[in-house]
Amino acid sequence: MRAELAELFAFHLPVWEIMLRGSAIYWFLLLLFRFVLRRDAGSLGIADLLFVVLIADASSNAMQGEYRSIAEGFVLLATLAAWNYTLDWASYRSKAVKRLMEPTPEPLIRDGKMVWKALKRNLITEDELKSKLREKGIETMDAIRLAYLESDGQISVLERAGAGKQHDQPAPRRPGAP
Repeated sequence: MRAELAELFAFHLPVWEIMLRGSAIYWFLLLLFRFVLRRDAGSLGIADLLFVVLIADASSNAMQGEYRSIAEGFVLLATLAAWNYTLDWASYRSKAVKRLMEPTPEPLIRDGKMVWKALKRNLITEDELKSKLREKGIETMDAIRLAYLESDGQISVLERAGAGKQHDQPAPRRPGAP
């Protein structure tokens, strides 16, 4: 029993190899998701979900190197968590790292007109954009000064001054007021 328990926490691969495998896969996936895959308009479709599950499985096999102990799993998870924390910390401290890690907001609508190049680059259809605007209670693009695709895939909207709001009614006059 004691030998079996010790085997659970024994290292079968060098710690440096586990850390190297975890780091390599982390950086590959980070770059893949940041630069190759599209930023969606704030939604996750069934194909996207399936892709994430398959990526997790495939990268798991590549990272593990067929490890057989809990200790090796701990080292791998700690390596991934360390990279994640380090990049969050570096993004907070450095604008250059933040630009690398997070795309800047991209205008999709300017002064009520769609920015077709941005829509095409991000593979967002006119119908998808209009749907997202309706979800925000915006009926026409004329009411929009700027609409941005944010780094998280959400769309933020800056409306024109007074757009969509009722015109101010004059205040009722008080009795005896001039």
